Amino acid sequence: MNTSRRHAVAALIAAGLLFGTTVPLSKLALQWLAPGWLTAARFGLAAAVLLPVARRRGVRVLELRLLASGAAGYGGSVIVQNAGIIRTSVTHAALLIGAVPVMVAIIAAVWHRAVARPLSWLGFAVSLGGVGLITAGGSGGGATVLGDGLVLVSLVLSATVTVAQVRLLSGRDPVAVSAVQFLGAALGAVAFSAAAEGAPALPGRPGPVLAVAALALAGTLVPFTLFAFGQSRVPAEVAGAFLNIEPLVGAIAGIAFFGDPVGPRQLAGGLAIVLGIGLSSVRRSPRSGQMRAEQGQVGRREPVPGGLGLVPVGVDEWQHAGLVEPGPFVAGEDEVRRCEVVC
Repeated sequence: MNTSRRHAVAALIAAGLLFGTTVPLSKLALQWLAPGWLTAARFGLAAAVLLPVARRRGVRVLELRLLASGAAGYGGSVIVQNAGIIRTSVTHAALLIGAVPVMVAIIAAVWHRAVARPLSWLGFAVSLGGVGLITAGGSGGGATVLGDGLVLVSLVLSATVTVAQVRLLSGRDPVAVSAVQFLGAALGAVAFSAAAEGAPALPGRPGPVLAVAALALAGTLVPFTLFAFGQSRVPAEVAGAFLNIEPLVGAIAGIAFFGDPVGPRQLAGGLAIVLGIGLSSVRRSPRSGQMRAEQGQVGRREPVPGGLGLVPVGVDEWQHAGLVEPGPFVAGEDEVRRCEVVC
């Protein structure tokens, strides 16, 4: 392994570890801020960093529909997710979030009437079975059926937006689009919170305040940058595999720092989700004489910029079906493609 590849692998490992902190940090931050205000703070800080970057790139995409998609897609799904995290355990939420790649693949297959391979559908079924095991695994650690249900609803919303984002990104700079959508998410969350949650209270101790700052920086912007660096130096399928670290880190944090109990159902459910992702991501060699789409494109469109850190890769043009792997950035020499993680 040469030096460049070692650095890339190190960056990808660090990104996966940091992404895994988002659910535990959200749990801590929610001790101070309500779900809507936490969403506003997280995306407001992220927009404050990305908007100057977009401005330096000389791109302006301040459009109403991008603001609206950010408010509904990013802001709406994360408000629901935060409401679920309050009512469930860190371990349950982290393991459930691990099923997002499968949800995106299923929605993409149904929405675009794509024909997925039998092995992919087997992987979808195994992962969804793992979700069922986790949600039926008891209420230890503060986990409730309502909390798990809200997290699942947020994941479905986020996965749907991820698939829909393909059209919004076409012909636009992904960094600028993400910056505007982050701004829309923050504004939408502020409007929701002002109407439904009232003014935020002053923090009673510094811990939750630090958690909010860490969530926006160490849980969002830093891992995205590290992932961009790593994925620019290794194949997308290799980089995507490192994001399977995320649910593992979140689950371990829940057990170690929040006292979440873990039993056979949670273990089996987590393993089933990871196994299902692996099965649905197995790539098949293209048929002789058939063209494959450029990796990272769907129907010759740009990858999806939104959702929970997903980018479609390895598309089989001849059957109009593709695999979905996690990956918040695809960074090349001439472009940076942004995919969120709102975890």
